[in-house]
Amino acid sequence: MVILAAAASSILLPFASGAAVRAEGTHRTLAAKLASDLMEEIVAANLNGVNIIDYYGTYPDEQQGDIEDASGTKFTELSTGFIYANFSRSVICESVSGKPFLIIAIVSVKYNEDELVSLSRLISQ
Repeated sequence: MVILAAAASSILLPFASGAAVRAEGTHRTLAAKLASDLMEEIVAANLNGVNIIDYYGTYPDEQQGDIEDASGTKFTELSTGFIYANFSRSVICESVSGKPFLIIAIVSVKYNEDELVSLSRLISQ
């Protein structure tokens, strides 16, 4: 019985660590999608004549569970299976010093207060 228990635990250990690695990969993939979606929203706003720094410079941080899609609708438990519940996003938009026609936009996504993704892009105004 002891030998069987030792063998079973050595066989199950890689599965447990594999599940943790898989979950981390899923969180990073979702974080990258959230960052990319918000960055595309910022770029599209620039193309529509919105002053990025005025609008996104005061963009409120999206807290855990308050993530919105591009239309401003919050993701809900029914539409997403609540997979975004522990994610939060923040935006920084500012002029590049010495180049008033360039804006740097930085979107950061956190999962349970741990930053997973930070996406930055230069945008000409």
